[in-house]
Amino acid sequence: MSETTERIKCLIIGSGPAGYTAAIYAARADMKPVMYTGMEPGGQLTTTTEVDNFPGYPEGVDGPTMMVQLQQQAERFGTEVRIGMVTAVELNDSEGGIHKVVVDNSKEIEAETIIISTGATAKYLGLPSEQKLRGGGVSACAVCDGFFYKNQEVAIVGGGDTAAEEATYLANICKKVTMLVRGDEMRASKAMQHRVTSTPNIDLRYNTEVDEVLGDQVVEGLRMINNKTGEKEEIKITGLFIAIGHKPNTDIFKGQIDMDDMGYIITKGKSTKTNKPGVFASGDVQDKEYRQAVTAAGTGCMAALDAERYLSSIETEVTV
Repeated sequence: MSETTERIKCLIIGSGPAGYTAAIYAARADMKPVMYTGMEPGGQLTTTTEVDNFPGYPEGVDGPTMMVQLQQQAERFGTEVRIGMVTAVELNDSEGGIHKVVVDNSKEIEAETIIISTGATAKYLGLPSEQKLRGGGVSACAVCDGFFYKNQEVAIVGGGDTAAEEATYLANICKKVTMLVRGDEMRASKAMQHRVTSTPNIDLRYNTEVDEVLGDQVVEGLRMINNKTGEKEEIKITGLFIAIGHKPNTDIFKGQIDMDDMGYIITKGKSTKTNKPGVFASGDVQDKEYRQAVTAAGTGCMAALDAERYLSSIETEVTV
């Protein structure tokens, strides 16, 4: 461990739209924020080729460019962006208490406030062909990328509520949606199942899995396999959507921060406050409903404002 411990007023963990928006607001409030980017600087948007639904980009923008611009904006106001991974935390239970953080298993930091913006990681199937074509027709967000496949034939993998919701969303845009469900029934609620089965251009395939994503540079087709009969079938598609869930990046906070049974951080009411004074959560790490860049950015703003008000209340108590 380092011999000297650094004290930071506002520490931001994570560098997606939530983290950078928090940084912009915190820096403008003279909180001198320091951000650690984590293993995936820029978050999930760096794996997205085109972002067409973020306000202020009438012609659209590619994900990596957008994240570079957000970083530049945060740095313009004084945010210090550091490449590094927070590997351990010791959060204080007391109002005004100091939180201890370890970065890259070596550097010790003390933080007066922490904004957790570590996001959530989409689960993928793990096929080499799927990974090769991520950004080339393979997506984990139908709401984000479905528009690019208007009037085309696509496929979606998953059997839960999210998969059902995204399948019906795609069905409104695309010519045909082939839905692959691994089991012999969907896990989605009865209402969502009814929406899927009553949508004429959704071809629902039970006991079916992806055997191979076809295409060299972009998705051109899909080879499916029936996991009961072993029968394989190829179909032509231009887009494949994976809807088998997300994993919030909250492992290092377990046992200290209140979470739901899926690992998403629980925030209080309409705020970004966690159960630890001075610790706030924003973005996909606490949002399993919307998972959009613009909603993440909104909660990043909220977290910075909550942190600023928290620090002001602590200073007021000290001076009184």
